Amino acid sequence: MRINKYLSSLGVASRREVDRLIDEGQIQVNGTDATSGMKVNSEDEIVVRGQKIEAGQEKKVYYILNKPKGVISAAKDDRGRKTVVDMIDTKERIYPIGRLDFDTTGLILLTNDGELFNKIIHPRSTVYKSYFVVVKGSIDNAALEKLATGVELEDGKTLPAKVRLIKSGSRVSSLIIEIREGRNRQVRRMCHTVGSPVVELKRDKIGDLGIRDLAEGKYRELTSDEVEYLYSL
Repeated sequence: MRINKYLSSLGVASRREVDRLIDEGQIQVNGTDATSGMKVNSEDEIVVRGQKIEAGQEKKVYYILNKPKGVISAAKDDRGRKTVVDMIDTKERIYPIGRLDFDTTGLILLTNDGELFNKIIHPRSTVYKSYFVVVKGSIDNAALEKLATGVELEDGKTLPAKVRLIKSGSRVSSLIIEIREGRNRQVRRMCHTVGSPVVELKRDKIGDLGIRDLAEGKYRELTSDEVEYLYSL
C-alpha cells in the first residue's frame, strides 16, 4: 500500500500531510528517508517525527458535534448526565476539545488526538472561537467597546475580543463575539459584567471551521482537509 494511504488509514495524518512530511524528511522507513509513493506494509518499521508507528495503534478520529442544551462537555459525568461523548457512535476513546457549558449550544470538537487537543486549547493559542450571543435589553456602544478591549473579571482582565453588533432592541440584542481564551463561562461573564446578561449562547466557529448546516444534536467526521486546517492554526 502507498505510504500516504497506509499512514492515513492508521490515523497518523491525512495523505496530503504525509506527503508534506515526506518532503520535509520527517518520515523514515526501515532506517532510511521515505519517498513519495513508496509501498509499505505492517512489517515495515515506520518512524514519523521521531515516533515509531505501530500497525495496531489506535486510529485517530475527529468529530464535529452541534451540541444541544442539557448535555455535559465531558467524557463522563459522575451524576449520570448525558455527555457529548455519549452522542458519538464510535469505538475509539474520544474526549472533547474544550468545553461548552450546560446551557450553551453549538460547535464542539471531539478526538483522541492529543497533539491537536493541546494545539487548540494551549493558553498561547491564537485560535478565535466565534459565538452568536443574544443578551437581555439593548446594548450601547460603551458596553461593546468594553467587550472588545477587555473586561475585568474576578480571574483577571480578558484579552481583546472581536465584537460585532447584529441587532439592538429594547427587549433583546444580538451580537457576535470572538475570543481566543477558554475561561469558564467566559462570554456569559463578560456580558454580565457590562450589564447585558446572556439569554442565548451558541458557538458557531473555531477559526474558519463552522457547523454550517449541521443540525443541533447531530455530528459528523471531519474531512482530512479540515483536520489539516486545524493543524495549520
